[in-house]
Amino acid sequence: MVATMKALAVTDVRRLDLVDIDCPNPGPDQVLVKVAWCGICGSDIPRYFDGGVHSFPQVLGHEFSGVIEETGAQVDNLHRGQRVTVAPLVPCGSCEHCLTGAPALCLHYSFIGSRQQGALAEYVAVPARNVLPIPDTLGLREAALVEPLTVALHGVARARLRLGQTALVLGGGVVGLFAALVLRAHGCRAMVCDIDPNKVTVAEKLGLVADVDAVALIEQHGAPGVVIETAGAPATQATALDLVAKKGRVVYIGTAHRDVTLAPSTFERILRGELAVTGAWMSYSAPFPGWEWTTAIDLLASGQIDARSIVTGEYSLGQREQPFLDIKDPAGLRLKLLYKISGAA
Repeated sequence: MVATMKALAVTDVRRLDLVDIDCPNPGPDQVLVKVAWCGICGSDIPRYFDGGVHSFPQVLGHEFSGVIEETGAQVDNLHRGQRVTVAPLVPCGSCEHCLTGAPALCLHYSFIGSRQQGALAEYVAVPARNVLPIPDTLGLREAALVEPLTVALHGVARARLRLGQTALVLGGGVVGLFAALVLRAHGCRAMVCDIDPNKVTVAEKLGLVADVDAVALIEQHGAPGVVIETAGAPATQATALDLVAKKGRVVYIGTAHRDVTLAPSTFERILRGELAVTGAWMSYSAPFPGWEWTTAIDLLASGQIDARSIVTGEYSLGQREQPFLDIKDPAGLRLKLLYKISGAA
């Protein structure tokens, strides 16, 4: 086994350095994964641009796939050479939420790529319980998209759908597109709204009804019984309440980064429309990591959800911060950007 490896670490605000660090040795209940592909999540953006990490240096990366290189002494259900994806949450297992089947709400969790070494590296050591083997029908490139798909699945489950229901997704990014595809797979009439016409075009290529104007969508297809907000923008977080039908349900997946202000008339819709408003946090359930993970793998492996067009860029570790800069470029279409690390298929 190699003694050192290459990794991309955030070392300061707007600084990503390609560094040589010690290759981790897996503990008795861990496995060492040779990373194949790793995606950039929206949550990684402030970690780079704003230095929003718990400490410097921090190796990012929590959406990834790879091949098991080594297993710990107590691991008997996994083996070297298995192709896998990994759930990045590391719950404590002993707090009240872990003990009642809600690991996403863990009070003392760790997280691969933000609180411990992430997968923007040649190797990463992870708990064996977080590792999910993938079938031969799922390539490692697409397996790096399992994690964002689980977020969409968890959020859609919070909507408590009815067959044939009309649903509107606000935000045509990766999670938004996945949410719409999941809604469609559930038998819903799914609509996507995004102010970026390029993202609308991608949604349409995926066979989804999409527009830059939510009102136009509703006028044509009817008021949605469910609105899922994925953009994390104050405007859409408020507008979601104005767009949903009476007795409807609003699910918030997008994270708020600024104050969300509601006009009295918007807040009144919660009362007068008897709206159900809920949030969706991460993508885990019991038994850990949850049905979201096995379902996401099945959907991708079976081709029920085709994620290939959602990947819009591939980079090497040597290109360092380039994908972070590209994702902010208003001139281009940037959905899921992946680092190709080992290049394994």
